[in-house]
Amino acid sequence: MINVNAERDTGEPLSVFITTYNNGGTLARCLDSVAWASDIVVLDSFSKDDTLDIARRYDQCRVEQATFAGYGPQKQAALELTRHRWVLLLDADEALTARAQERIQALLHTGPQANGYRLPRIEQMFWRMQSESSRLNTFLRLFDKRHGRISDMPVHAAPEVEAPVEELDAPFLHFGEVDIHTKVDKINHYSTGLVEDKARRRQGLVRTRMLLYPPFAFLRSYLFKRQFVNGWAGFIASVVTAFYAFLKYAKLYEQRQDGDRGEDQSELP
Repeated sequence: MINVNAERDTGEPLSVFITTYNNGGTLARCLDSVAWASDIVVLDSFSKDDTLDIARRYDQCRVEQATFAGYGPQKQAALELTRHRWVLLLDADEALTARAQERIQALLHTGPQANGYRLPRIEQMFWRMQSESSRLNTFLRLFDKRHGRISDMPVHAAPEVEAPVEELDAPFLHFGEVDIHTKVDKINHYSTGLVEDKARRRQGLVRTRMLLYPPFAFLRSYLFKRQFVNGWAGFIASVVTAFYAFLKYAKLYEQRQDGDRGEDQSELP
């Protein structure tokens, strides 16, 4: 069993919560990076690989299972299983860097002054890791659960925390996009998942967005977020980002055309 008690000198204990499904390839790296936390919750959606065996190697890790209820509800259910008020959300294909571990432990030792903290994420970009010279996206992952909960977004569910929220120089790693095929599969899945949410909010100017947003998304990624420093991996990632922007609105447009057609299929071959 693995139990590292580096947290024993901190002023605030930390709970880590992770949702899993067939994450045997990445979970050990994730758990190793937070093995110093006194409480780790793994909420699993009935994995068929060795995910559970890996989680049970860590004696501070509590493993529960529940049928997948959607990204937001599943993460919220895992959050509600945590024991401490300060919590850290990680996906099973993410891991804290050594610098992040030191910064978070130091923050908990001195006492956080905000209700939540956004952390920069370094992405795996196919065959390489993203350079820190590019502009890293930040994500709200460390927070006081008395002041926050997980959003109900169908995909990209994330914590919503009352202000103040600050940024913490504590980068973490994401190993979720190992190749172009995986990246394209993911954006295809996510763009479909977002259609109902966009339809519910009656998002307008869909054709205009479909035309203008993809080139803007490419320029924002490649130039403004400095993905050009990542070579061809950065260029490809920026093109895929633009395609994702296109798919979100193309699928929404398609849904509306299907709705207009209704039940009349008489003209279809």
